Amino acid sequence: MLKKLIPVAIAIVLIFVIAFTWLLPEMKDHYEYSTVQADLNEYYEIYSLTDVPIMLQDELIEERGQMIDGVVYLDMSTIQKYFVDRFYYNEAEKVLKYTTMEAVTNVYLDERNTSYETSGVVTDVGYPIALVQNDTLYIALDYIKLYDNFSYELFTNPNRMQIYTQWGTVTKATVNADTQVRTLGGIKCDILEEVKKGDELYVLEQMETWTKVKTNHAIIGYVETKRLDNIRQEEQIPVTDVKEVEYTSIVNDDTVSLAFHYVGHLSANDELKSLVADAEGLNTISPTWFFLNDNEGNFLDLGSASYVKTAHDLGLDVWALIEDITYSVDLYELLASTENRTRLIQNLINAAENYGLDGINIDFESVNGTEGPHFVQFLRELSIETHARGIVLSVDNYMPNAGNTHYNYKEQGLVADYVVLMGYDEHWAGCGTAGSVASIQFVKEGIQNTINKGVPQEKVINALPFYTRVWETVGDKVTDTTDGMLNIENWAKKKGLEFTWDEETCQYYGELKQGDTLYQVWMEEEESISAKLNVMLTFDLGGVAGWRLGYEKSSVWPLLKGYVQANNL
Repeated sequence: MLKKLIPVAIAIVLIFVIAFTWLLPEMKDHYEYSTVQADLNEYYEIYSLTDVPIMLQDELIEERGQMIDGVVYLDMSTIQKYFVDRFYYNEAEKVLKYTTMEAVTNVYLDERNTSYETSGVVTDVGYPIALVQNDTLYIALDYIKLYDNFSYELFTNPNRMQIYTQWGTVTKATVNADTQVRTLGGIKCDILEEVKKGDELYVLEQMETWTKVKTNHAIIGYVETKRLDNIRQEEQIPVTDVKEVEYTSIVNDDTVSLAFHYVGHLSANDELKSLVADAEGLNTISPTWFFLNDNEGNFLDLGSASYVKTAHDLGLDVWALIEDITYSVDLYELLASTENRTRLIQNLINAAENYGLDGINIDFESVNGTEGPHFVQFLRELSIETHARGIVLSVDNYMPNAGNTHYNYKEQGLVADYVVLMGYDEHWAGCGTAGSVASIQFVKEGIQNTINKGVPQEKVINALPFYTRVWETVGDKVTDTTDGMLNIENWAKKKGLEFTWDEETCQYYGELKQGDTLYQVWMEEEESISAKLNVMLTFDLGGVAGWRLGYEKSSVWPLLKGYVQANNL
């Protein structure tokens, strides 16, 4: 019997041997760790020898640095997006500027491009600070560090860098045995980096079998969880070499109560005393004195020293306004030229000193996207001169919307003493659509959006409309007429318009159909103004303004006085 079983046993053993021999490679392939090295050029998506991928915090961003003659550069858009956004580049003049409250620092993109100049002092850094390649401006990373707090570490093979702009609590772990960081969580995934026992890794996401980590060489991948010990929290040490840009603003102790006084001819200056006779609580007047009339920085001047004396005798500060509306002016030619900007600034300062002005109000309403950076640089440079002399700088602005971001409210909130919101013209003259001049929601959202864009609330002055528009619709054609509060009320009475309070706009609304003409009015009067002032009180703003003096009803002034008193509490 035993002899019969031996051949069977041998056969079974042979079957197992053959099966094991056949399965061994499969088992080995299944359980053996891959030794294939990942292509780091593919991992970082490097397409050029000059490309320097950027690991920002714990994310590989799409923007790239450029390695040029051993120096790392970033393009302007990357700098503005992730780092300091206050550089100004004038392509025509080939100059890069950085402006503080006291001075402008210049880098000239010519044979002097290894140095920067501030107030006549030249500092050479030994490398090109800025250069242009393929019509793109690049600025050296080490120069950017003079103006912003961040850290960076450069690696080679391939070129890449780790940058930190924010610091806080991070999770770290210690490697307990030699292992690999792989592209994904699996032993068959390619190897990104070999790590040794005792190495430290940043833990980005903990899982049961594999953990997402970042190495000290700016590589993000996966390591087996069992290879990590001493998982802990650590506080990063922030970089604080650069002090944040600070501006000392000239801010009134009391809430500003301002009225714009339209001065279209010299004799209009004589009307001041009568116009403000009932103006309770008014403390600031802004006469429209200066009208840009060429592209070289000159303007028509309707100023009057006696006007300023009268205003001061009445307890009013004078912030003279300069505008770009009356005459046709090429703002790009004016503002994109350092020479023309400087001339305009000097002319404004001369006028301010000659008339004894307390402030200058900038009302440039025609700035387009191309002119925007030059307009902002004009404000920066003007603020140096106004602050040095104790002159208040205020800037008039539309309510923020997607089409006027180039006015750069954040920067205005830094360099200007006050940002004046034109809290009206929700529906403007000639827009072709009948509607409210300033509904309550329009006012509320405009103020909130301005603050959200970085303008300190104590610098915001919201301007109210002292006017109303009558809308006339005939078929598809919509026209409008603008006049003061009392004149529109008298017109409405003669027409027989009946008004009802509209909760949505917080205004009295009236309409009347006569023949083919539909008349519509969203009235500005005491109750609509009071509603706006109540909303403004919730924001603790820097002040209130009204456009324009002479259009208001006298009954509005006690409301403004009450607002100022309540806002000062």
